[in-house]
Amino acid sequence: MKRKTFCLIAAALLAGSMGAHAQSPYPSQPVKWIVPYAPGGTTDVIARNLATRMGQDMGQPVIVDNKPGAASIIGATFIARSQPDGYTVGTADSGTLAFNPAMYATLTYDAAKDFTYIGGLGKMPLVLAVAPNFPAKNMQELLALVKKSPGSISSASSGPGSPLHVALELFKQRTGTDMMHVPYKGSAPALQDLMAGQVQTMFVDLPPSLSMIKSGKIRVLAVATPQRLSILPDVPTMAEAGVPGFEAYAWQGFVGPAKLPEAVVGKLSARLVAALKHPEMRARLEELGIQPMPMTPAEFTDFVRSEQKLWSGVIKAANIRLD
Repeated sequence: MKRKTFCLIAAALLAGSMGAHAQSPYPSQPVKWIVPYAPGGTTDVIARNLATRMGQDMGQPVIVDNKPGAASIIGATFIARSQPDGYTVGTADSGTLAFNPAMYATLTYDAAKDFTYIGGLGKMPLVLAVAPNFPAKNMQELLALVKKSPGSISSASSGPGSPLHVALELFKQRTGTDMMHVPYKGSAPALQDLMAGQVQTMFVDLPPSLSMIKSGKIRVLAVATPQRLSILPDVPTMAEAGVPGFEAYAWQGFVGPAKLPEAVVGKLSARLVAALKHPEMRARLEELGIQPMPMTPAEFTDFVRSEQKLWSGVIKAANIRLD
């Protein structure tokens, strides 16, 4: 009898302890931020800067955990299969959410069903750059050369299906031109060959190329943004250069597994927006060529849907397949 009574008391205490834990305000333990790329790159830099500030605001550390590989599929799948408790969240970018679903016949995650969209992180504007010795001095001269010799002007990218590649395909479709795509394993070797004149043109994102642009090692003909960029005030937009309606960014967002509790989503969203709007954080990101992209969960969801619609059409028209 005593043993039975002891067991009942122990069970009651355990249940009470579990109930107290379940009711603990979120977060009650460290939060893991999955980055689907290797340390040191733009995605990693954004995550680590924001994780530090968000952790301070939430009273628990936000720890970055890099899971690179397979065009972000490894990291995305890890997030999608995690418990929906708010303690595993992470970065999902334009490749994860807008490109991969159109380029792969099968994926280990469903971009539409397997994630809770929490908010935007940042946009990396793309610019059309040329080698320093390339004869075209402006967009009209480039288009004239491309139309004169279809398929002969080379354009590098950081790899098949990358934002730099799909931007090239959009450019070709919008201008009715043909350029030779030269894929590399990453933007660093592509930029090196662009500086050396081994390739002639390249859509580049600003974070890894800004120092090369400012030092004159590569030249920029136009920026793929609606307005001119404050860090490149003398460079015309695509519309100003004669290619209206052309916009292209590499972008990143913040997601968790599907079915995150609304209270958790609200807390993470509020802290993320606060971090992105903090003057010091905004200045730090903009110095790197990153445009902060604070969005509510609903705004980010609408943004992703529009990007999926745009880029799936571009990818299908270009017949880009990575299976």
